[in-house]
Amino acid sequence: MKKIEAIIRPHLLEAVKDGLQTLGIQGMTISEVRGFGRQKGHTEVYRGSEYKVEFVPKIKLELVLDDEVAEGAIDTISKTARTGKFGDGKIFVFTVDDAIRIRTGEHGEQAV
Repeated sequence: MKKIEAIIRPHLLEAVKDGLQTLGIQGMTISEVRGFGRQKGHTEVYRGSEYKVEFVPKIKLELVLDDEVAEGAIDTISKTARTGKFGDGKIFVFTVDDAIRIRTGEHGEQAV
């Protein structure tokens, strides 16, 4: 099993979610996060005053999937979330040793 964590632009969440659902992916966890990468934030103007936004709002998606489905999910996230501009985000992939469904006690792929 693989755990996929993707940091994407907030306005692309619906498109990414729809793309993942077409693959048959049923569950994911979404968090609103803030951070910066190479762009180190940006400057905005509000009522004539300039101020620096150091931590940019992003969305973090977390999915745990079978190895066979993971590659398709990574492809879908990458294609759907890409604008070609700085700040498109990152995808991280981790190996998951086990998963346990608390309600039933199921282990492994049955728990996902």
